Amino acid sequence: MSDAEIHDSRYSWFRLIVTLAIATVANVGMWAVVVVMPAVEAEFGASRAEASMPYTLTMLGFAAGNFVIGRLVDRLGVTLALIVAAGVSATGFGLATLAPSMPVLSAAHFVLGLGTAVGFGPLIADISHWFLRRRGIAVALVASGNYISGAFWPMVLSGMLAGSGWRQVYFTLALVSLAVLVPLSLLLRRRVSAAAHGRAEAASALKAKTVGIAPRRLQWLLGLAGIGCCVAMSMPQVHIVAYSVGLGYGSAAGAQMLSLMLLGGVVSRIVSGFLADRLGGVATLLIGSMLQALALALYLPWSGMAALYAVSAIFGLAQGGIVPSYALVVREYMPAREAGARVGFVMMMTILGMALGGWMSGWIYDVTGSYSWAFVNGIGWNLMNIAIIGTLLARSRPRHPGIVAA
Repeated sequence: MSDAEIHDSRYSWFRLIVTLAIATVANVGMWAVVVVMPAVEAEFGASRAEASMPYTLTMLGFAAGNFVIGRLVDRLGVTLALIVAAGVSATGFGLATLAPSMPVLSAAHFVLGLGTAVGFGPLIADISHWFLRRRGIAVALVASGNYISGAFWPMVLSGMLAGSGWRQVYFTLALVSLAVLVPLSLLLRRRVSAAAHGRAEAASALKAKTVGIAPRRLQWLLGLAGIGCCVAMSMPQVHIVAYSVGLGYGSAAGAQMLSLMLLGGVVSRIVSGFLADRLGGVATLLIGSMLQALALALYLPWSGMAALYAVSAIFGLAQGGIVPSYALVVREYMPAREAGARVGFVMMMTILGMALGGWMSGWIYDVTGSYSWAFVNGIGWNLMNIAIIGTLLARSRPRHPGIVAA
C-alpha cells in the first residue's frame, strides 16, 4: 500500500469522522461527573470537598489511561483498545451505581477515568497515522471531540437526571458506552502497514537529528512543558465560576464564561490545526503558548463583568490549540510505532498539569484571599513552557543548507 493510499485519502477522512463520533461519546465520563455532583452531594450528605473527589479521581484515571491505553493502541491496534476501554468505562459506570459511600464512588470514578481516556490521546495518536499534509487539522478535530462532548452531554444528562436520578443516568451511560463504542470501533480495524511506519520513522529521525535531543529526553521535556502550560490553563478553566461568584456576579455568569472558553477552544483547535499544517507543530505550539500567557495577563487589570466575558472568550481562543500541538510535535520527532505511548505520556502530563494547577490556584486563594497571585503563578508556569518550546524551535531549524527538515 502506497503512502498516497494511506495519507489524506477518502478513507482517512471517513476514519476521521468515525473517530470524532467515538471521541464525543467516549469523553462522556469526564462531563457526567460534573453534572451529577450536586445530586451526589445531597444523597451522601457530603461536603463540597468530598463531593469533588469523584471528579479528581476521574481526572487521575484519565491521566493514567492516556498513557496505558496509548501503549495498548501501539501493540494491539485502536479497535481492540477501544473495546477494552468501553468495557472499563461501562464497569466504572456500573460500579458507581452500586456505590454505598463517597470513597467507593470516588474509586469507581478512577476506573471510569481510565476508560474515558481512550477518547483523547489514544484517538489523537491513531488518526495522526492517516494524515500527512492535513495532519494538523485532523488531530485538532479529534481533540475537539472532548470539547464537543462537554457541550453536548451536560444538556442531555441534566434532563435525565431530573427525571430518573444520577444512578439511572450512570446505568444508561454504561449501556451507551458498550452499544456505541464497540460497533464504531470495528470500523477502525484497518491498520497502517509496517512499511509506511518505516518511512514515517525515517522522516521523524531526520527531524530529530536536527534537534539533537534523544527521543526519551525530548519526551520528558515536552511533558514538563505540558505541565507548565496546563497549570496556567487550569486557572481560568477550573476557577472561573468561583472567581465570578467571589466578584458578586454569580455562578450562572461564571458558567457562561466557561462556556465561552470551551466554544473558543473548539475554534482555536481548528484554526491551530490549519496553522500547524503550514508552520509545523513546534511553531504552532509556541504561538499558542505565547497567546495564552497574554490572555491570562488580561485577567489582572480587568475584573468588570463585561470585561471578564470578553477576556474569557479571548482566553479560549488563545489556548485551545496548545494541547493538540504536543501530539503533532511527538509525531514529527519521534518513532511512529511508539506514537500511542509517547502521545499518551505527553497528554498524561498535560492532564496532571491541569490537576496540579487547579489545586495550586485554590491553595493560593486560601492563603492570599485573592486570585490575583494565582493568575501570576499561572503566567510564571506558562513562561517556563514558552522557554522550553522556544528552545526546541530554535534547535529544530536547519543548521546548514544540507539539512532539510522532513
